[in-house]
Amino acid sequence: MTTVPTEAPIDLPAELERHRLELTGYCYRMLGSAFEADDAVQEAMVRAWRSAGTYEGRAPLRSWLYRIATNVCLDHLHGRKRRALPMEVGPASDGGRLPGGAMAEASWVQPVPDALVLGGGADPGDLAVARDSVRLAFVTALQHLGPRPRAVLILRDVLTWSAAEVAELLDTTPTSVHSMLRRARRTLADVRAAQVPTDPTTAVDVVDRYVDAFERFDVEALVALLHRDATLSMPPQALWMQGPEAIGRWWRGHGQSCRGSRLVATRANGTAAYGYYRPTDGRMQGVGIQVMETSGAAVVGVHVFFDPALLDLFGLPRILG
Repeated sequence: MTTVPTEAPIDLPAELERHRLELTGYCYRMLGSAFEADDAVQEAMVRAWRSAGTYEGRAPLRSWLYRIATNVCLDHLHGRKRRALPMEVGPASDGGRLPGGAMAEASWVQPVPDALVLGGGADPGDLAVARDSVRLAFVTALQHLGPRPRAVLILRDVLTWSAAEVAELLDTTPTSVHSMLRRARRTLADVRAAQVPTDPTTAVDVVDRYVDAFERFDVEALVALLHRDATLSMPPQALWMQGPEAIGRWWRGHGQSCRGSRLVATRANGTAAYGYYRPTDGRMQGVGIQVMETSGAAVVGVHVFFDPALLDLFGLPRILG
């Protein structure tokens, strides 16, 4: 067994931790689940630790770790159906019916806290690119790609690796990498053409006005903030609505259960998000996370992920004091 050269000792635990954040972002883009991404990074760390003696230093440690993380993700994705958002599962509701049965957690793309995938000290330009690459719409679009083309596109277009570096990581040729990248870009462009565009430069007051109207449950004010193609989805239900009329009908009807709710600010997928709390038995009980997508002065999408376990992931309490 080849050991790490003595003239260049590596503090492996420290190096593994130093790369944890970027590896979590990579695995999240690959898997579409914050929980699975965390598990994948943990597994990659264990594999790296166990095989540390085989690392010969010929390739940068970062490349070696990405190779291990990629293999972990490919193992996780083998034989799995792709994750999606409700808008890809069935037709929009008119807002007048109750949701059907919940679908399995593994069916949905999940939100991820910014703190787990975005570096706070990054260059502003790099940070803007990183935020765009973890937005729900982009991560959902990535799930339309096969596992290896998905890895190629993320490594080449998001992390800006060279074709030669990606080829070495995937044990293939640069020609094959170029071919997979072309096909992946075409597929991604087709998927994203059907999505409502969002704008990361939205004024803060749009978000503040939404929170104020939601906590007062002023439906007219909420509807006035919606883009004409705005969507409201509620995983793990497949139910979703599009447009101010249908969303307003939901809020005025079955959505009345939102009355009296509280929102606690956080950040998810490079955009505004909130811990979502409803009054239950005299307490404000956490029910999940709301993620907002905006464009200019309008709300484009509200994704309500009903899963109290997400509150733990975001460092939020299950019950508000």
